[in-house]
Amino acid sequence: MKVKVIGAGLAGCEAALQLAKYGIAVDLYEMKPKKFSPAHSNENFAELVCSNSLKAERIENACGLLKEEMRLFGSVMMEAADVSRVPAGGALAVDRNIFSQYITDRIKAQPLINVINDEVIDIDTDEYTIIATGPLTSDGLADEIKRITGEEGLHFYDAAAPVVTEESIDKDKVFKAARYGRGTADYINCPMTKDEYADFYNALVEAETAPLKEFENQTVFEGCMPVEVMAKRGPKTLTFGPLKPVGLVNPKTGRDDAYAVVQLRCDNREGTLYNIVGFQTNLKWGEQKRVFSMIPGLENAEFVRYGVMHRNTYINSPALLDRHYRMKKYPKIFFAGQITGVEGYVESASSGILAGYNAAMLLKGEEMFEPDPKTCIGALILYISNPTNTNLQPMNANFGIIEGISEKIRNKAERYNKIAVRALDRVKKQTERND
Repeated sequence: MKVKVIGAGLAGCEAALQLAKYGIAVDLYEMKPKKFSPAHSNENFAELVCSNSLKAERIENACGLLKEEMRLFGSVMMEAADVSRVPAGGALAVDRNIFSQYITDRIKAQPLINVINDEVIDIDTDEYTIIATGPLTSDGLADEIKRITGEEGLHFYDAAAPVVTEESIDKDKVFKAARYGRGTADYINCPMTKDEYADFYNALVEAETAPLKEFENQTVFEGCMPVEVMAKRGPKTLTFGPLKPVGLVNPKTGRDDAYAVVQLRCDNREGTLYNIVGFQTNLKWGEQKRVFSMIPGLENAEFVRYGVMHRNTYINSPALLDRHYRMKKYPKIFFAGQITGVEGYVESASSGILAGYNAAMLLKGEEMFEPDPKTCIGALILYISNPTNTNLQPMNANFGIIEGISEKIRNKAERYNKIAVRALDRVKKQTERND
């Protein structure tokens, strides 16, 4: 018994290790290093191409809940995150190189996983396969996916934020703090006066963007919008978004009177690199240097990585997939990761866990994992596979898709905590039963 897993990103690696855990041999296809997507540069598996943050840790946040559910499945992503974490207040952020190296080593140490460095452009619908090629699926395979799905590909745009060196930040103009004092003061905050913000805003909306000639439909996914696109929606949009000043007290003054605040988050374990939070962008690199250097504290910042924009592709899952990440038309074909319409690192990895587990159970003649709407990992697949969802948009983990509780609790954090505790109990019982 063998399964072909296409793609060694977060979802593909989780799927491959789940299969191996249950004694199923895997051929894991990864086109790197022979061929790289426009956003990839590292030969290791599970490369984080955008932010190094895995979002909040607390279970009152849906992504934090999902991470804890994944731990109950023995998630390799969560193992890697634990050994590669960097300070990030109440969030879980990682050193991306240590993170991907850990997962790569785990894959290569598993004797049931055979890694094949080659691009796949043909899919045999009679062969057990998990397609986990992510939002940057190669053109050849994308065409093949269109053939077997009968669907026109869906596209949206995603963008990555720039990274600067810590030593090049003017410490006299910034301060360290976590919003609302949650967690430790790991974020570097750059406060702006009203006049400073006005000058920055005007420069941002007038800056020149890079051409997107290779893409046909220039649409933007709301969850990862370029900062310049967001700014053009109105002068105050950023101050209610990534530059919101609320909950940030400057310890140097004891006040929280900044008009706007740009936050920087640690990008590596050594604390030498910081990314500009929420500044995904498609500005030309020279324009990024010019405009972002107007941020107080970043006047002389050294940019070690500029922001980039790349294509993201996902399928029409409500029409194509069942509640097990499996194709309705071809029951030996599974999809996993962001190509299914889940959005985010953690969400992508969680889908790989279930796709791998379900493929293993199918081959063993046992029951596949039945998704529970009262859990986050279950609610995600139930959302993207719901046939009544005729206008699928990429979906992050959130409490809006998880079945609520009948008890009326006005305090949102308390209510979410109760939903989360219930979810973890149900996932624990499911994993114990299925193991």
